[in-house]
Amino acid sequence: MPLTFDLPLEQLQRYQGVNPRPADFDAFWDRALAELAAVEPAIELIPADFQAPYATCSHLWFTGVKGARVHAQLVQPAGQQGLQPAVLMFHGYSGNAGDWVDKLAYAALGFTVAALDCRGQGGLSQDAGPRPGPTWHGHIVRGLEGAPEDLMFRDIFLDTARLAQIVMALPHVDPQRVGATGGSQGGALTLACAALTPQIRRVAPVYPFLCDYKRVWDIDLDSGAYAELRDYFRWHDPRHEREQEIFTRLGYIDVQHLCPRIGGEVYMGVGLRDQICPPSTQFAAYNKIRSSKRMELYPDFAHEELRGHADRVFQFLSQL
Repeated sequence: MPLTFDLPLEQLQRYQGVNPRPADFDAFWDRALAELAAVEPAIELIPADFQAPYATCSHLWFTGVKGARVHAQLVQPAGQQGLQPAVLMFHGYSGNAGDWVDKLAYAALGFTVAALDCRGQGGLSQDAGPRPGPTWHGHIVRGLEGAPEDLMFRDIFLDTARLAQIVMALPHVDPQRVGATGGSQGGALTLACAALTPQIRRVAPVYPFLCDYKRVWDIDLDSGAYAELRDYFRWHDPRHEREQEIFTRLGYIDVQHLCPRIGGEVYMGVGLRDQICPPSTQFAAYNKIRSSKRMELYPDFAHEELRGHADRVFQFLSQL
């Protein structure tokens, strides 16, 4: 099972990442969660134009940190009796929650489904809050010139936790039977959500993004989804005099450092030829998970649909 650009599999299975972890990382996220808890969510449900005979589709709005109004699609099975499971869905970088029909297979099983629109990306959520530094190109570096609390992905990670809290409090949802899934950025948000909401029981990330930024830089794959790292250095630190400081600050939003907080069972899919989210960066996150976990490897696949994996994720989550 050779890899032409990353580490051999036996090294991947031991790899612990190289991006610095800030000394106050845990305190940072404890403060962030306390800030979120103090925000009144002001939940609003609006019926969607799209409906199905066996499900009710709604636009869910809530207030996140810094006052942003955040949107999610909410699909609830019709005629619910008693408490039923739920699934949270997270989309890829720059995208949105997708089509309503994507959620109907879970609704047919009696699941409630909530799919987040990340603030400032391709959906309906607002991008609120002034931040120092550039607004082009990318959310990894958004706010990097300010305090760690200014980092854009800090707020997006908190939005995932708030969505989980809202769904777990719905009248017909069993808060002990909630899962999460998504690919790429959605895979990263799945892990972040499960870390910040450790009650989530089943966690199904696919080739997660936002892991081990320094490794991406070291192996010269700061292109595509990670191109903003190179752009940032070119604009703000062309001689890399602040390299250690910058990667340490990025450590606050490096998903690998959140992974020890996960309490649910994890089922991850990884393509070993992925040059968008290199396998080593994904293993850095996976190897830090302390709860029950399992990884499916796809040796001949890159950052693309992993043949048959969506069916496996559906089966995994359907057991909630």
